[in-house]
Amino acid sequence: MRKAWSPAWVSSKQPRKQRKYRYNAPLHIKHKFVSVHLSEVLRKRFGRRSLPVRKGDEVKVTRGESKGFKGKVERVDLQKSKIYIEGLTVKKVDGSEVLKPVDPSNLMITEAKMDDKRRQMIIERSKPEKK
Repeated sequence: MRKAWSPAWVSSKQPRKQRKYRYNAPLHIKHKFVSVHLSEVLRKRFGRRSLPVRKGDEVKVTRGESKGFKGKVERVDLQKSKIYIEGLTVKKVDGSEVLKPVDPSNLMITEAKMDDKRRQMIIERSKPEKK
């Protein structure tokens, strides 16, 4: 098994190799790991199924005990591949409340923040050409 991360790695059945690939990936690759499904309205508008989530997006939790919760993305942690949503908190033993990390696979973007030029370029690339 190779020591370093490699973009040439295709796939493996072994979970340890899959975990190693995700853990050792550089940040520009990990950015793709935080892609979130788009709502039906946004799918039609953008002509895509998913987008990498970013701070300021409106998301809805679709799985887990927080199912149905809607809020703004407060923080995106690329190291852990977790999303933190405004208002979704968990109580610690000492009584303080902290933001609860959510896996991107359990979310859906309901309103995308479009002030980013790179994000606009991504959407322009994916739109079908009109003849």
